[in-house]
Amino acid sequence: MAHTYKLGLGRKLINAFAKPAIRLGLAPKGSHLLTTVGRKSGEHHTTPVHIVERDGQRYLVAPYGVRPWVLNARAAGEVTLARGRRSTEYGITEVDAAEAAPVLRDYVKQIPVVRPFFDAAKDAPVAEFEREANRHPVFRLTAR
Repeated sequence: MAHTYKLGLGRKLINAFAKPAIRLGLAPKGSHLLTTVGRKSGEHHTTPVHIVERDGQRYLVAPYGVRPWVLNARAAGEVTLARGRRSTEYGITEVDAAEAAPVLRDYVKQIPVVRPFFDAAKDAPVAEFEREANRHPVFRLTAR
């Protein structure tokens, strides 16, 4: 059974170190700061994320399930990704389970820390990740 994500002290500390590293361009490749606009407050919210590249497309994955940033991104239809001094606005399109499945499998292979939040093992067939897609939204990014 997959774990349920809770933003505890450990994750808060990791995020506190990850954000400056990403701002300085020192974090691992694929790491970005995601900024969404609050769907109710209108305020900007920023969180570290990892972008998956597959078949010439870039994808944003919600490895911990539907979190507030997912709801904000869905409502706005766009997000901003920053790394180092570069910041880019993207339109987003939530993809169906068939398109999401191989992206989710790639994500789990690339980011070991998220594996406990998936029922499918890292080397599981794509069909198992297709069953996970309803719990882990995936968005295709389109540069604006």
